[in-house]
Amino acid sequence: MRAPEDAVTDTHTLIENRPPSVATLFLERVAATPDAEAYRYPVPPSSGSGPDGWKALTWAEAAQRVHAVAAGLIALGVRPEERVALAANTRVEWILADLGVLCSGAATTTVYPSTNAEETAYILADSGSRVLIAEDAAQLAKAREQRAGLPELAHVVVIDEADARPAEDDPDGWVLSLADLEKRGAAHLEENPDCVTERVAALRADQLATLIYTSGTTGRPKGVRLPHDCWAYMARAIQATGLVTEDDVQYLWLPLAHVFGKVLTAGQISVGHVIAVDGRVDKIIENLPVVRPTYMAAVPRIFEKVYNGVAAKAREGGGAKYKIFQWAAGVAREYAKVSQDNFKRTGNASVPFTLGAKHKVADALVYAKLREAFGGQLRAAVSGSAALSPEIGYFFSGAGIHILEGYGLTESSAASFVNPGESYRTGTVGKPLPGTEVRIAEDGEILLRGPGIMQGYHGLPEKTAEVLESDGWFHTGDIGELSADGYLRITDRKKDLIKTSGGKYIAPAEVEGQFKAVCPFVSNVLVHGANRNFCTALIALDEPTIMGWAKERGLGATYAEVVATDQVRELVDGYVERVNEGLQRWQQIRKFRILPRDLDIEHGEVTPSLKVKRPVVERVFKDLIEEMYAGAREA
Repeated sequence: MRAPEDAVTDTHTLIENRPPSVATLFLERVAATPDAEAYRYPVPPSSGSGPDGWKALTWAEAAQRVHAVAAGLIALGVRPEERVALAANTRVEWILADLGVLCSGAATTTVYPSTNAEETAYILADSGSRVLIAEDAAQLAKAREQRAGLPELAHVVVIDEADARPAEDDPDGWVLSLADLEKRGAAHLEENPDCVTERVAALRADQLATLIYTSGTTGRPKGVRLPHDCWAYMARAIQATGLVTEDDVQYLWLPLAHVFGKVLTAGQISVGHVIAVDGRVDKIIENLPVVRPTYMAAVPRIFEKVYNGVAAKAREGGGAKYKIFQWAAGVAREYAKVSQDNFKRTGNASVPFTLGAKHKVADALVYAKLREAFGGQLRAAVSGSAALSPEIGYFFSGAGIHILEGYGLTESSAASFVNPGESYRTGTVGKPLPGTEVRIAEDGEILLRGPGIMQGYHGLPEKTAEVLESDGWFHTGDIGELSADGYLRITDRKKDLIKTSGGKYIAPAEVEGQFKAVCPFVSNVLVHGANRNFCTALIALDEPTIMGWAKERGLGATYAEVVATDQVRELVDGYVERVNEGLQRWQQIRKFRILPRDLDIEHGEVTPSLKVKRPVVERVFKDLIEEMYAGAREA
């Protein structure tokens, strides 16, 4: 999984000699490999039906469009460090527009397309964005709805040309299409051919490049200020790990408004590999065999859904098929644990002959088909943004799909830790990226320092001072442990640790992870118990999986009807009992409720990166929680 040592330039030189900006890095990449493929993106069939085709952009072709966007923004009067907001799903135009913003000397304000009109307006106003690059009519409508409160917003550029129709009351020139912007830029370049390269040459490492607003669980989101140097450092540090080479094909579906998705585009420029871009989550399964990626990044929920889907398909195939799957899953976990342990002790990932023989049989029966579903070429997948259940990680590892967990925050430009290639350890987030320092505070909090750390929160010096010390140490709010050889294990969020009324501390994420590992029907689970005398859980089930199970038994017509049945409650109760067997008494789930629907972005219960907003969920389902504790006397 790891590139040969001679394929990676001296790490210190690579990072210390980084360029001042990603814009500079992009121009260097274009000059070095102009005719190499840079991006691949889906194109709907002209007939309107059938599978998408895929089109490629070389670095030179991408640069032509990036220069046009940058020059277009300059022609609109955008000045260095002024903000240009970008509200769109993950697509190749997002990347080209972002690079265009950076090459114009301006800074990108990222906005999730799922953000409502009111909060979009807050982000645009708080950031002082001068231009909004909006994906379609829906994003344009939000700007129109809030236009009166956005006097600084001079223009809206719409990516989908058919939706870039000015309304009767729009100011003259307020709405234009991305194609119009590029045409305007091309004309400006004819008159001022050096306008973009001059802007790039003038960029400083400490100049603002990106404002990413954190999806807070309470109150308004905070704008995280990330200068050009953060991205240039990340790009070089990713290259220095050797996990990705110029021959890789990366499949990118993660939201680019999120720091996890955006850091991948920076690393790609430094390494020079291909990115296949398509943010449609419902197309992932369809796209993988077509793209055949060698490398991809995802959040744990994706791996959980794949695992649950495979388990459900095996169950539908009958008792014998399901027993084979369960046996193969057990072999995969044992194989992964033994091989990783042996590699840790001896540097050799060998396993006993008997285990190896069982693994070979299981591979032919189960694992090979699973790998083929990922395209058959996947060397490794990086998991981040939330904790991956170790049992899920061991399963995929043993099946030949190596999931390298990583760790970082918006405030640290996403990538602070990642597992090394062949020496990765499931259950940890690996080692710090070259150039990043880490220490564990007395209370267990993880502190970070390095070039990837933010400048601060936009316009919030007091909030900045709460987490960023004068000597550069950033307080992550996460609790963790460092091994003697530098591997980090995250145990919980500092603020999410709960203390029972009996004085016992519980890490709910640990219990939730164990439940996800044993229950193939779960989608989301939230353990509650702060200031209570026992723990309870709110459980949301994966709709396709539980509905398939229910159909075999003639239960209900809708998800809400199915999860309300005694049969489903008994099913879930069995998994709760299994989890409780491995927990301390004070950690055990004494009562639970199955939610009538899954947690979702629309109700504000999960972030766009699928993290559960614990306080929001506890507020929305307060009655169910109180119901579980009503009249309770259990210790």
